[in-house]
Amino acid sequence: MESNELLQLVEQYGNPLYVYDAEKIQSQYNRLSNAFSNVKNLRINFAAKSLTNLSILKLIKQLGGCLDTVSIQEVQLGIHAGFAPEDIIYTPNGVSLEEIEEVAKIGAQINIDNLSILEQFGAKHPETPVCIRLNPHIMAGGNSKISVGHIDSKFGISIHQLPHIIRIVENTNMHINGLHMHTGSDILDIGVFLQAAEILFESARHFKELKFLDFGSGFKVPYKADDIETNIEELGEELGKRFNKFCKEYGQDLTLAFEPGKFLVSEAGTFLAKVNVVKQTTSTVFASIDSGFNHLIRPMFYGAHHLIENISNPNGKERFYSVVGYICETDTFASNKKITEIKEGDILAFRNAGAYCFSMASNYNSRYKPAEVLYYKGQSQLIRKREEFEDLIRNQIAVDIAL
Repeated sequence: MESNELLQLVEQYGNPLYVYDAEKIQSQYNRLSNAFSNVKNLRINFAAKSLTNLSILKLIKQLGGCLDTVSIQEVQLGIHAGFAPEDIIYTPNGVSLEEIEEVAKIGAQINIDNLSILEQFGAKHPETPVCIRLNPHIMAGGNSKISVGHIDSKFGISIHQLPHIIRIVENTNMHINGLHMHTGSDILDIGVFLQAAEILFESARHFKELKFLDFGSGFKVPYKADDIETNIEELGEELGKRFNKFCKEYGQDLTLAFEPGKFLVSEAGTFLAKVNVVKQTTSTVFASIDSGFNHLIRPMFYGAHHLIENISNPNGKERFYSVVGYICETDTFASNKKITEIKEGDILAFRNAGAYCFSMASNYNSRYKPAEVLYYKGQSQLIRKREEFEDLIRNQIAVDIAL
């Protein structure tokens, strides 16, 4: 989106503000679909945790997508957005058997990632189809916090415990209809996906009634101009060819599933904030904005890079700034980055703010969460109101203690 369009949205809806470009989400969805057009049955499960706004979920459904969820609340949001239970896969980690049973009652696809729950659920509900999440013991991802398929990860059942899985399935007579694997996020090398795929194919040979194989996601998206990204088209050609070959060997056409979040919505999002103070110290020029890690925590939590542009002065002379927030902690978005000259009152745009940004926001320092806007072909719609003081105290109960 252009600077003038974003400034108009700030004028209309206030700041700080999240803006999502629906056309970009649509183009990313179509790009992934087209990349795997060589596969007969493709299912795209949007990772709801990346952006749980109901309007975004409804958009994904309209595009033909399904839903990947990690909590019963995300399942309920999906139902509320219009998804059929069978179009939702539920892949929790470390939750109780009771929660999994509640989701099973709703009718979503269950995906279990530990032996204990697998055995308990299979013993009580052998008739309910279950997918199994495997840990391939592959180290992959942009950094250790988003690498989830290595040997020390809490996610998935170790591939080396496959004999234990088979014994549980045989003893409980449970129905396994899918296998799942996810190695990490921001994966550039398609060889990682292909390596994991071979592990998944080999594991699948032990189960005779599979309906789908879920390859997770983790595609790297560009964070700046000329940045490298996962070659989705090459991956589609190579993995699709290998998947089709496996289906012939298996004896039936399975569904190939992915669960992209960042790939679909990251580039579509822009976060807009106003500069409160420009502060010159002996060594640094700070641009302090009306936000902090309460709204956008990825740079502090993951060391993530977000391109920051001064859309109030897009053609100005570049200077070095450290962009910081108003939270009473160290909340640095960027250190000594080149940005066109900043004045107090300017609006800064943080790019790639569609995934794991608002969905990780909080009320720390008792600050309000910002508004969200959906933009499509020159038209904007408010899809989440800006919080007010009443939202902070809505569920609190103030009591007086007799001291």
